[in-house]
Amino acid sequence: MSKTDVAIAFRFHESVGLVVRTADVPVTTLRCDCPLSAARFALILKLLSVIYKLVQSDSYATKRDIYYNDPQLFGSQKTLDSILDDISCMLKVPRRSLHVFATSKGLISGDLCYLEEDGTKVNCSSSSTGKGVPDVNSRLMVRKLWDTLHVPVFALVDADPYGIEIMCIYKYGSRAMAFEAHSLTVPSVLWLGLLPSDIQRYRVPEETLIPFSQADESKLNSLKSRDYISCQPAWEREIETMQRLKQKAEIQSLASIAPHFLTRVYLPNKLRYGGWI
Repeated sequence: MSKTDVAIAFRFHESVGLVVRTADVPVTTLRCDCPLSAARFALILKLLSVIYKLVQSDSYATKRDIYYNDPQLFGSQKTLDSILDDISCMLKVPRRSLHVFATSKGLISGDLCYLEEDGTKVNCSSSSTGKGVPDVNSRLMVRKLWDTLHVPVFALVDADPYGIEIMCIYKYGSRAMAFEAHSLTVPSVLWLGLLPSDIQRYRVPEETLIPFSQADESKLNSLKSRDYISCQPAWEREIETMQRLKQKAEIQSLASIAPHFLTRVYLPNKLRYGGWI
């Protein structure tokens, strides 16, 4: 697929995020006379067979479960993930409807209780927060809380390009899951911190800052070129600040100011005085 193909396949919708453009979407063609196509078609049929059995028995499996049932067949986890996304998009159903889910890595904490389908009560005050690049289940949960409770959603991420990327996935979605954007994105997400401008504002010690790498520079340039960033002037200014400083900071760097600075000073002041963008 060329860069032009990718550009016309997705569009940015301010109230939804990244969505698939229904017209002119690039189509992958499998040919029976091509060995590579034949192999991929066989894997699609295999995975459809697994999905059929899961749906029929009303049971669920993780992507890793399916892969490790026959790792030699799929070759890599990435291959299975790609085929699963293709099937989901082809059938126009979310992946959870296929009874296949990713191993969850998001956590949740706070004054919230809810009931699972089997009646199990979950008390979120004994858990923690989300972490890292969000999986689909984490994004679904945040979207569900936003839809149900109508609460503001704030993002607290590292002041680096990958922290911004994580926040953007929650707010705007990703190309890989653009066909599910309406049920996964939370367009109201606000950037609470750690802002690049906070590094100077709070005089974060120089020894805790990390110099930019070439990968960081490339990621930041990629972020700047995205349509949804241009719709957020305040975000653009913060990205420009980061690019000018050529340094990044983790949330934990605030502990170098004082052990409880994050929880007793930084977050309370941010929330009290509207220090988000």
